[in-house]
Amino acid sequence: MTAPHRAPDLAAPLDEALDQARTVADAVLFEGYVLYPYRASSAKNRMRWQFGVLVPPACTAEGGEHAEQRTDLLLEPRSGDRLHAELRFLHVRRRTVERLDPDGSYTEVPELELPDRVLVPWDEGHEERIRLHAPLAELTGEQAHARTVTFDLPPGTEHEPVLDDEGRTLGRLVRRRGRLSGEIRPYVEQLPGPYRLSRLTVTVHNTVDTPPPPHGADRDDALPHSMIGAHLLLGVEGGRFLSMTDPPEWARPAVAGLRNENTWPVLAGPADREDVVLSSPIILEDHPALADESPGPLYDATEIDEILSLRTAALTDHEKREARGTDARAAEVIDLVDTMPEAVRERLHGAIRGLREVTGEDDGTTGGPTPGLALPEGSGHPWWDPQQDPEAADAPATVSIDGEAVGEGSRVLLAPGFRRTDAQDAFLRGCRATVEAVVADLDGEVHLAVVLDDDPGNDIRRQQGRFLYFKPDEVTPLREEEP
Repeated sequence: MTAPHRAPDLAAPLDEALDQARTVADAVLFEGYVLYPYRASSAKNRMRWQFGVLVPPACTAEGGEHAEQRTDLLLEPRSGDRLHAELRFLHVRRRTVERLDPDGSYTEVPELELPDRVLVPWDEGHEERIRLHAPLAELTGEQAHARTVTFDLPPGTEHEPVLDDEGRTLGRLVRRRGRLSGEIRPYVEQLPGPYRLSRLTVTVHNTVDTPPPPHGADRDDALPHSMIGAHLLLGVEGGRFLSMTDPPEWARPAVAGLRNENTWPVLAGPADREDVVLSSPIILEDHPALADESPGPLYDATEIDEILSLRTAALTDHEKREARGTDARAAEVIDLVDTMPEAVRERLHGAIRGLREVTGEDDGTTGGPTPGLALPEGSGHPWWDPQQDPEAADAPATVSIDGEAVGEGSRVLLAPGFRRTDAQDAFLRGCRATVEAVVADLDGEVHLAVVLDDDPGNDIRRQQGRFLYFKPDEVTPLREEEP
């Protein structure tokens, strides 16, 4: 076994760029780690580890997983440059729960109740990092083979005692890990042509030797010997990587000849840097970044943070205790939501970043309403109020429909057009509504903002400014004497 190379002291700028890229890489590594409602008993958490799973070679046929990743990149190097590579993945530690019996022996149990949590069996993910540092000049030709980094993580068992508030032993947690071995192979090849351009290829292989599983074997049997969420962080001092998504025109033919398998490399770190790459099993754009409004990792990116936080806050005390006992990261989510200040929760409602150049909002600011749509002083106003928006002044106060002036306070009968509306609006045909405002869109077309007369949530809709919108020819004025 060749031990991973000791990391040299990187130049501060590259080191800082790699640190920024790691924040996004952490989100990739733990994506889907534990899903809402953050309990092991939830059906969503019984089929885990969806991204970047590299299984033993003998297990590729049964589960449809892969045993290797290949990253291809274009690089404009400088003489004397060094490649800094970091392979990151999770190694499964299978946890069981045992109760201490009166005779001093331990018995495996499905759960162990504690005042603050309920401990249950669970697969924990332990982060592993394997590093490679080598001059680019040594990654060409036959000499590149000597720079292959191999690693071997032996099997093992760990015990953690479970104590009560008085320090007495109630049981223990038993964590078992399987053997996991692999290798990282870097190779640099200079490409022909007028440009000094090289192709960097880095392959990651799971090399653990396990017997072939029987036909129909459970995928879970291979996970303790697998790399989970496997991805690469690559940095090069002085040189620069070319974007695979938006390469220079002259480099497009070379990009078309690259072969990336089970991963996708993007430029990472600050937007003005081209010397750091994140090769991720999840498709990302160049220079991905975490949202400023995000209060912390929630691990369930299929949900909106705002909705996910509100749902988590609504869990019962017993559900929260089970979540805390499921995993330490799930416990952190529960504590995060339970202690989240209201101001932070409001920021989760979102931000319109595309308007910052127009409104002049500083890119460094986080969240909050957009200028022009800001919450007026005092309470009782919606997040968008036609009377507070200067752009709304372009809309007329009333609009003529069937010879009658229709405006704020007018009552109308809804008649949405079948050809230009969705199915939900079609259900509103024939409903009575009250006009809240006459507004104009960016194209100058006039619309009526309305609320349904028989909607019990009208007070909330008015407070939040959440209206239904129809064109003038989709409503009919309603006279009070009409039944």
